[in-house]
Amino acid sequence: MIYLIRHADAVSDEENPVRPLSARGRDQVVGVCKILAKESVFRPAEIWHSPLARSRETAELLARGLGLAAPLVLKPGLEPDDDPGKIAAVLAAEVREIAVVGHEPHLGVLAALLVDGPERAGIFYPFPKAGVLALSRKGKRWRPEWLARSP
Repeated sequence: MIYLIRHADAVSDEENPVRPLSARGRDQVVGVCKILAKESVFRPAEIWHSPLARSRETAELLARGLGLAAPLVLKPGLEPDDDPGKIAAVLAAEVREIAVVGHEPHLGVLAALLVDGPERAGIFYPFPKAGVLALSRKGKRWRPEWLARSP
């Protein structure tokens, strides 16, 4: 299983150029943690995140909120304008359950690439902030299993 997670709500660039999570964003992560804890379906071996504060903070709050022992891994290639094909290739070789905390538009294009393949380039799956999309492997492609979003 692969879990694609959009970072939670962040403060504006004008408020803080580092763009940490806002109070609303922290609440979004708490809400999605409640859903995931209730269902006991989120068990990543690692939680990958981009170097951006809002991604790292979302990963940290998820791990802490769910009491996960999964290490947080700063992963190159997860920033908003990075090539999603590179992470798709890394995930194709992965056999463990991995959570990927990222950004739009990268995450929406990555989801489409994993599910629909490169021949349907240009498709974009929109993600709600703090949304978690679970994908299971189906041959060389991935199949959406469920989507959790903060209430």
